[in-house]
Amino acid sequence: MTGGPSEIRSMIGKKGKILSMLYVCSLSKLDQVVESVKASYLVSVVNPEMEVIRPQRIPAENHLFLGMNDIAATIPGFTLSSQHQVAQLIDFVHKWDRNAPMVVHCWAGVSRSTASAYIAACVLRPDLDEMTIAQDLREASPPATPNRRLVELADHLLGRDGRMSEAIKSIGRGADCFEGNVFAMPHID
Repeated sequence: MTGGPSEIRSMIGKKGKILSMLYVCSLSKLDQVVESVKASYLVSVVNPEMEVIRPQRIPAENHLFLGMNDIAATIPGFTLSSQHQVAQLIDFVHKWDRNAPMVVHCWAGVSRSTASAYIAACVLRPDLDEMTIAQDLREASPPATPNRRLVELADHLLGRDGRMSEAIKSIGRGADCFEGNVFAMPHID
């Protein structure tokens, strides 16, 4: 799946009603998804030097930019995700008024964005167990390969005692792809 117009339309009901509130996509699909779902919140999880042009409908105060490379361990010359960045993500999700959808994206829509969406779902639905959320993520996005470092940091900050990390480990690496599919994160409404 490439996140084309028919894929995005399938996330919107027959009368134009948005069927979910949290969407995941690649950078190349960002403008199309934001407009299609009428989002007003955005999380960009991309390389630190990458410029993301914020879609016009997203107010500046509703855009969280987290600059990090898609790595899980320290590599010289690359930026590893930090506890501070994950805390920023958690705070941003808590502040989201949920009156309009949020879009989370990274470069390919496969690793950093899917980890961030998983973290957001765990924040928004503490009543659901981590394994259910991870399995729902896998069903919604066969290529999803959430960045384990981001999940580990969130697991610690949210006091989940390793359950988030174990759940993501259990779904394994996603299907090979160049770009992930556009999807709505299940069960966050």
